[in-house]
Amino acid sequence: MTPILESLFGGLSIASVLLLAALGLAIIFGLMGVINMAHGEFMMLGAYTTFVVQNALKKTPLSDIYILFALIAAFIVTALLGLILERGVVRYLYGRPLETLLATWGVSLILQQFIRSVSWQLMLGIAIFSALFFGALWFAGKRLDFERIRSWLIAIAIPISAAIAWFVCDILAKIYKLPFTKPWFGTQGVDVTAPRWLRGGLPIVEGYQLPYTRLFIIFLTVVCIAGIYWFLNNTPWGLRIRAVTQNRNMSACLGIPTQKVDALTFAIGSGLAGIAGCAVSLLGSVSSNIGQQYIVDTFMVVVVGGVGKLVGSIVAAISIGLLNYVVASNALKPLISFSPQLTAIADFFASGPMAKVVVFALIVLFLQIRPAGLFPQKGRTVDA
Repeated sequence: MTPILESLFGGLSIASVLLLAALGLAIIFGLMGVINMAHGEFMMLGAYTTFVVQNALKKTPLSDIYILFALIAAFIVTALLGLILERGVVRYLYGRPLETLLATWGVSLILQQFIRSVSWQLMLGIAIFSALFFGALWFAGKRLDFERIRSWLIAIAIPISAAIAWFVCDILAKIYKLPFTKPWFGTQGVDVTAPRWLRGGLPIVEGYQLPYTRLFIIFLTVVCIAGIYWFLNNTPWGLRIRAVTQNRNMSACLGIPTQKVDALTFAIGSGLAGIAGCAVSLLGSVSSNIGQQYIVDTFMVVVVGGVGKLVGSIVAAISIGLLNYVVASNALKPLISFSPQLTAIADFFASGPMAKVVVFALIVLFLQIRPAGLFPQKGRTVDA
């Protein structure tokens, strides 16, 4: 009974993390057809936001419930960054999936390096550059001939703003030295400690208990699913999102602001990735590469479940999570212990890289049978 419970619960906990990460991706991919390669980095930012909130509240009376504030902060931070990404980059690339993929992949690399290098010097430089550059655009925007001189203004403002920011930060770096230039996080991993009420586990049978952290992640996933379902079905903007998902052109003809819907959807999807990162931070060390550990499995959940299908994502996440855990933990070994040859084969494929290969191979085989996923789109959704 213990191995069965361990396999079932371990698979469900992995499925919960995958589903949290895939929820936002499924919404973005289903509505806009955008393959957001930076989705894993939004998870990473959510995890680092949790680390920052934990340290900020460590010596306060709120230290035992910091995780609740971290969830809110992670959602807000990643949602705002997702909104900036959609307004600044993605909206110019709709209908061009290859360019969108490359652009978001570039953003993911920038975010990884940003986390490794961020310091007071870098943050001040970004603040000075942004204030000078966007201030110049705002000031010049009052001119009647702004559109005529805009390209020239941008070409001049960028190098001047960058030079001033670099000059100021270089002087301050020489004055304050290490405290000003030292990276906040660096390349090494950082650890997030679970609150006291999430430590330990719930005894089920002798010799096995369910960790409270994984129970919390499962509960958090259920709450997020219920919240997204309620939002999509019971709010005006949720109904607009569903309408645009089914038929963008007709929705625009009926007066639905499709650009605002796209921006809101991207922000919500990115915010859900931040919540997933907050949950992942409770399971192990947080580093700049943490998003890359989940992004492939997250895309598999979306594809196997069916593009834009919430129910499909749930079923696919549970299936892939259980499959990952069963293969990686070699949970079937007791059933084939009668054969040394089968046991040796199972041990070989239970190693980390080979376990992924097995899961990928099974998913490829499944997609050969059902290329549209478990819950394919039907009717006008396909025609649109």
